[in-house]
Amino acid sequence: MKRGDLVIVSAPGSYGKPRPAVVIQSDWIAKTDSVLVALVTSVIVDVPIYRLNIAPSDGNGLKATSQLMVDKILAMPRDKCSPPIGKMDDTALLALNHMLAVVMGIAD
Repeated sequence: MKRGDLVIVSAPGSYGKPRPAVVIQSDWIAKTDSVLVALVTSVIVDVPIYRLNIAPSDGNGLKATSQLMVDKILAMPRDKCSPPIGKMDDTALLALNHMLAVVMGIAD
């Protein structure tokens, strides 16, 4: 499992149904028992500062137009994540990096 991979998770609480998530944790931190992910939804809302639109493709494994919810980050046990179903492309990863900086309050 590497940064940018899409996996299926069942988050605890209100977001608990099985859904795609994007691994956002650095590959340098690969020995932990958990991994940071941002959840994905097919409910599209107009908040481009922290929701990234993702079109389905053979490369990412998504079945419908979705949004990466950069405001919904959590640590999931690695053994509760599916094998990767796809991977985000480089352009989407760059946009994700900028959105993470905004959400985490480290943007200039």
